[in-house]
Amino acid sequence: MADQRRSPWPATEIRPPGVRRRRFLGYLLAAPTLAVAAEIGGAAVDPDTAEGAIPSPPEPADTYDLSDALTDAAMPTANLITVQVNPDGTASFALPRAEVGQGITTAIGMLIAEELDLPLSKVTVTLADARPELLFNQLTGGSNTIHAMYQPVRTAAAIARARLLATAAAQWGVPVSSLSVKNGVIRSGNGKTASYGSLARAAASDTVRPVTVTPKPESAFTLVGTPQNRVDAHDIVTGKKKFTLDLAVPNAKPTMVCRPPTINGTVRAVRNLAQVRAMPGITDVAVVSTGVAVRGETFGQCIDAVRALQVTWGPGSVDGESDDTVLDKLKAATPPPAVPPVLTKSIDAEFVFAFASNSALETNCAIADVRKDRAEIWSGLKSPITTQEQIAKMLGLPVSAVTVHVTQGGGSFGRKLFGDAALEAAEISHKIGKPVKLMWHRTDDFRHGRAHPMSYSRIRVNYSGANVVSYEQRHASSATDFSHGLGEILTATSAKLPVGELGFSETVFTLSQSVPYNFGATTQTLTEVPLKFHTGSMRNVYSPNVVCARELVVDQLAAKMSQDPVAFRRSFFKDDRFRAVLDKLAQVGQWGRSMPKGTAQGVGFHHEYKSCSAVLVEIDCRPETVNREVRDGVTGPRVTKAVMVVDVGRPINPRGLQAQMMGCISDGIGLALTESLHIADGLPLEGSWDNFFYTRQWNTPTEMQIVVMPTTTGDPGGAGELGVASSLAAVACAYARATGTMPTRFPINHGTLGFDPLPRVPPIPQSPTDGLKYAF
Repeated sequence: MADQRRSPWPATEIRPPGVRRRRFLGYLLAAPTLAVAAEIGGAAVDPDTAEGAIPSPPEPADTYDLSDALTDAAMPTANLITVQVNPDGTASFALPRAEVGQGITTAIGMLIAEELDLPLSKVTVTLADARPELLFNQLTGGSNTIHAMYQPVRTAAAIARARLLATAAAQWGVPVSSLSVKNGVIRSGNGKTASYGSLARAAASDTVRPVTVTPKPESAFTLVGTPQNRVDAHDIVTGKKKFTLDLAVPNAKPTMVCRPPTINGTVRAVRNLAQVRAMPGITDVAVVSTGVAVRGETFGQCIDAVRALQVTWGPGSVDGESDDTVLDKLKAATPPPAVPPVLTKSIDAEFVFAFASNSALETNCAIADVRKDRAEIWSGLKSPITTQEQIAKMLGLPVSAVTVHVTQGGGSFGRKLFGDAALEAAEISHKIGKPVKLMWHRTDDFRHGRAHPMSYSRIRVNYSGANVVSYEQRHASSATDFSHGLGEILTATSAKLPVGELGFSETVFTLSQSVPYNFGATTQTLTEVPLKFHTGSMRNVYSPNVVCARELVVDQLAAKMSQDPVAFRRSFFKDDRFRAVLDKLAQVGQWGRSMPKGTAQGVGFHHEYKSCSAVLVEIDCRPETVNREVRDGVTGPRVTKAVMVVDVGRPINPRGLQAQMMGCISDGIGLALTESLHIADGLPLEGSWDNFFYTRQWNTPTEMQIVVMPTTTGDPGGAGELGVASSLAAVACAYARATGTMPTRFPINHGTLGFDPLPRVPPIPQSPTDGLKYAF
């Protein structure tokens, strides 16, 4: 019998059902040191169909979803993404995705370290500049990064490991099977050792050639699947981490823009241009397509100049629009249900979801240095290739003359899919002929940034006895802008899409929305109204609003059938994975425990991105809580406890996953209770975080628990946005049970304006000088 200790990997393997050891294709690249690339491979596995009272036919997203489309679009250029082993024994990888706080650089580093048997501290993951040759392989969205990169990154690292072992074996004249690796050091049975660094040049290839490899079996993982701190955690907490505005680009001076009092308003005249140019520290003032740009020695001087500008503005694109006018248009555009209640009972319900800001903690910002024959841009971008193309077109330059550096971003929520700040910075730098460091004021972000559109959902469910016969959801929304590159991806993969001739928004909706219950004849449709607001996909895109409405109706169905809400969901689920997650949630969250009057538990469930999540919350709607006083804030109900159970197929970094899900819970609470934009005369009234009531610390659960399920499917699904929809739904369902009234307008406190709106002119407020007044 062979000595198992000599084998680099165990000879036997325990794996989940359906997961097989497969060989993957990769490439040794011509390079001074060892460099490896890999294809994306592996066929999708059709989901199992569970039995139900009246089984529902598979929806498009059940067989081919948005994550599949994003992964397939990345396939043709996967071999252009390389893992490199360096002479100092480290490994490097330029990730063609954006790190905006979700921790993907840590997770990708873990995959490389695992396959190479290197310490995580010896793997460096940086962000790649815009690379147009990658085509559709540099867009960060749809919680797709880990799902799409899992196999190619592992394959490339596995090839590098095998190449280093083969190089050592050849130098020592021993079989590869006699070698072992630990912490980047290769050892032979006769005591010889060699570090990866010492072999990096010898292992390099002088030609590009294809090779195949079998990655390490998942059963042999020692790093992947274990909780790890983020690789940049120390730099974050010590202030060393550098974001766009921290970069020291020569002569790039602070720059801001005076914006119109309505969305997309235009400059007709500047009445005091000369006076503002003469203000202290101001170096340049220029009219641009988005307003009037000012460049100065400090941002404080720029704020003073913006406030001093006297501008005559032309009309905007949505002047006169308000919450009420938009809602009227959405209702008018929504088709009626198609299935009448013949010999059945029915539930009809309508839900309204307000506009919401997707502003991140880091405001829109970019650095631009535009010269006559070239341009260089720095910004946190999730679709840098599209931004690069747009800048090149605007400047009249070839794409090759525009360099776009992707910087680490301080949050995104979908906002950084758009290169608005980069385009604006490039235009300003081109206009004045100098480098600029552009920052949007927080008020700019809320009023002129991207917003998640208002939506309206109409649901009809027909049921008979203990069976659901049909489920229809007609969802209408103000148009969502998908010009950031996703539309091109959908066009490129159109032959594989299980949908007909749909627009981009409708395609995204169809590929992301799937009812997890056997509800008989099931249809979900999207209708969009083309209003010219600045919009974008916010975290979890359509799902939070669609799922919240659905889960509230599910609770209504359970009540009509005299069933417990959890038991009802369990009996109608299509998939055993869903039942396992819900069972775990009920156990950990103590579902059904006795609670005081005015308080209640609620559950919400969502599946997307090959993953699923279930959330249980407890809410306090008693008068003493709802009516408590909070300075300059909307109070209302409080979520006192939140438990989430999440199944992502194969968790890479459970600690990072838990952190992401905590953020999802906060998002869900805010969207349910307090977080919205109020539109009046074509502009949001909100102009700051003080106005936009994202979940505050005083409204955060004192008890929160995230349970990560063990590996279920072998490959990792998406995770970054997974818990938003289920969290929003759980809070809404808990509120309905605590008050005895199903909420139909969200957030629940949208009708209460808890602040005095900032003026529209000047467009940004005076910088505060009374900070101590607000200290606790």
